[in-house]
Order: sequence, then C-alpha cells, then structure tokens
Amino acid sequence: MGLCAVLLICLSQAELGRAWTQAHEDALSGTSLRTDVPSHLQRTRRDQQTLHKHREARNTQAEGGGSLDINTLPDNMTRIVEDSQMYYRWQSFGPTDRRTEDLWVDMNSLHKSQVRIHGILSNTHRQAARVALSFDFPFYGHNLRQIIVATGGFIFMGEITHRMLTATQYIAPLMANFDPSFSKNSTVRYSDNGNLFVVQWDKVRLKDREAEGSFIFQTALYRNGTIVFNYRDIPVPVEKMNSSEHPVKVGLSDAFMAYLPSAQPSDVKRRTIYEYHRVEIDTTKIVSRSAFEFTPLPTCLQHTTCDLCLTSNLTTGCGWCNTLQRCSDGIDRHRQEWLDYNCPEEAKGTCEDYNPVLPEGSMISFNHSSPGPTPSSAELEDQPVTRDLQTGPPNHMGITENTAIIAGVVAALVLLVALTLLAVYYINTHPTVAPPFYLMQRRTNNYWPSMKFRNQGCHSSYAEVELGGHEKEGFIEAEQCC
Repeated sequence: MGLCAVLLICLSQAELGRAWTQAHEDALSGTSLRTDVPSHLQRTRRDQQTLHKHREARNTQAEGGGSLDINTLPDNMTRIVEDSQMYYRWQSFGPTDRRTEDLWVDMNSLHKSQVRIHGILSNTHRQAARVALSFDFPFYGHNLRQIIVATGGFIFMGEITHRMLTATQYIAPLMANFDPSFSKNSTVRYSDNGNLFVVQWDKVRLKDREAEGSFIFQTALYRNGTIVFNYRDIPVPVEKMNSSEHPVKVGLSDAFMAYLPSAQPSDVKRRTIYEYHRVEIDTTKIVSRSAFEFTPLPTCLQHTTCDLCLTSNLTTGCGWCNTLQRCSDGIDRHRQEWLDYNCPEEAKGTCEDYNPVLPEGSMISFNHSSPGPTPSSAELEDQPVTRDLQTGPPNHMGITENTAIIAGVVAALVLLVALTLLAVYYINTHPTVAPPFYLMQRRTNNYWPSMKFRNQGCHSSYAEVELGGHEKEGFIEAEQCC
C-alpha cells in the first residue's frame, strides 16, 4: 500500500512539473500581461455627481482579468482635488519657532543599532524599496504595515503598485529628481522604535544639478497617525526645482481603485484610480530649518458599531453597511467593495433596521401563556439548560459517534504523515527525476515572474528592489511628465 501511495504522489508531481514548464514557456512568450498607458490621472471631488458615476461602475464588473487604466474624466466632470481639511489639519513652523527643533529627529544622536542606512537606495537613482513598519500606521483612516520608500524624496503609501508611482497615494516631504548615487555621502536612512518611523534623505543632490548643493530633510510617521516634514538644509527654493524628467510635489495624497467598462472589447474590466483627496502646502514656506506637522482628523472608518457610525459628532456623512460591518462615507480605499455589496443602499437605513426590537404585544402574550411570576431574562436562558443537564439521561449514542470521529481523524493524520515521509525519502534518493527537479526549481529564492513595463514618454520611472539587491521586474513606472 505504501508503494502505491508513493507512485501516486510521483505521478501527480510529474504532472505538476509538466504544467509548470508549459506555464513558464507561455510567460516567456509574453502572452500573459497587457497594460494600457493613458495620459493623465483621474481626479475627483467628494460630490454627489461623482458618487453617482462610481455607483454605476459596480454594474460593469465581471469575473475575467483586467488592466490598470488611468485616464481623464469628460470635460464637464473634471474636478481639481481641493483640500477641505476633512482628513488632516496642519501647522507650519519657521526657523525661529522653538517647535521646529522639537520636531526634528536627530538620527546622528541615536544608537547605530536604531538607524539603518538602506544600501540600495543610497547608491541608486529612481529606485524604491519596501519597508515593513513595526506598528499599524493610520493613513487617511487606513492602517498600513508596509510602505515603499523612494530615492526621489517621497514615500508611496499604496497597497497596489502601479505605473503612476508619483501620481497619488504618497507622503512627499520633497518629491524631486534626487540622485543619491552621485556621492558616497548621500544616503537614505530610516529608524523605527515601535512608536515612530523616520526616513531621512541625507545630503542628496538633484540630478544634473549637483553643484547647487545637498539637501537634508526627513519625514516622521507617528503611531497615532501624525506626520511631520522636517527640513534641515534646502539650498534651492522649491519653486525653482521644476524638472521635465520628474514631478516636484510636497504634501499628502490618497486614492481608491474602481472598475470601469473598457472601450476595447477584449478587456472585460478595467481598473481606474481616482485620487479623492490631496494636501498641497505652500512651498514658499519650505526653507532651511522649517517644519510642517499634520494631525489626522477622525474618519468614518474608525467607528466599529452602527450607533457610533450614525450618531458620532466627530464625523459627518457616515453610513453603516451591515453586510461588511463597516462605517464609511463611500469614498475611501474600500470603495469597490462598498459598491460590490450594495452598501450605498444599506447605508440609507438606520441601526434599528439591523437590530429589530420585539413589539410589546408579543411580550404580553408570552407572559400570559405562563402562569405565576415572570422570571428574569437570565433565568429564562439558564433554567431549561440546567434542567436538561441534570435530569436528562446520558446520550451513549452521541459518545460513540464522537469517539468514532476522533479515531478516524487520528488514523487519517497518521496515514498522511506516513505518506509524507515516504515521499520525502523517495525525493531524496531519486533527485534527478521530474518531481524532485520541479520542487527544487520552485524552491529557489530568485524566482520571480517576468513582468516588465516600459516607459514611453517620461523618464521618471522607479524600479522596486529587494534588500538582497535583485530588481523585481514586476513594478517599474512613475507618473507622466508634468
């Protein structure tokens, strides 16, 4: 029986090996990926006209694959994102303010074990790397544990990487065309103490403008959601840093992704990114030894119950989706899911619709049906169960069935362990046959699907890298020149 089991495992692994080989050949032939590159990022405001357009998008979804599309709204619906201070309020501090020095995080005074110099970002140009946080950082009400730090003076906060890296979903203390690889003294360093994460672009210079001086600035992410931009050395005014090869931005931005019908019949569905909020600060206030502090404001997402969602004085425009057990105004990163589960209609209801109260008539009829004093609710719940346990005869049939189930589970586990040991023994003693060779190929650390985007009109592209030094070709691309 053991030999038969081993033969079955080997045959299944051989089939998997042939399937993997065919899939790998198809990937090399370039038939698995297609993306469209539109011209502009779609932007929208929180108005009823745009909400109606997003609600219609829910009816266009299908089960097939899709591509990422970022294009413009029709002219009569184009809206420039305006900051209504619904998500953050902020203050600026100049060189003479004491608060400026209090906000600056002196990374030179920290212990060497607390500061990490990113070797790849400090020696490359237009690169980005994922960094894991040790705490949940709330960004526009969404808790994030991973961010992407870029050499260009910004942090990408999106959960889904896409071509328009510099377009939206960013924290940008000073987004520009910095090149840390120009000098050995230029570094990108960061520190995380469990309550505060700091990234510092230290002595970095602008590409092809290195003689104008080095920049030192940082951004600090606090556990409570506070964001701080600190500027120590700014040799060039921000308004004079414009470049045709890289956008120059300072502020915050977030967006959601939704599905819209594609103009091409071959596309079943198309993902479109909508930037729903942006904070742009006055760049004339960015000078050496200045700072900006952003304090997060309450959002609908923080409410975990229907009562808090609909009655809280801290937020406005919130609706409760009982299906998702989520409070939202419909404009956040969960927008598509909000539409998929028909939450716009559910949000029109009240908490009583989900927690109905029994009418008094039903309680009265129940009380009349039982003579004597009315017991308390606790007695009504506990007494019948207690009587059944005390007076009911033991259920021998149930005990027998439970014993049989447990015995069957134990026997299955023992058989599974035995088959696994036999398979491992066979693989180790026959390393040249198809199944072991297939497993060794899947075990390699450098395996990554070949997916490469090409920038056609702009040079501000970013390649996501791993700490091991190997580029991952699945993500390259930034925003169009602007």
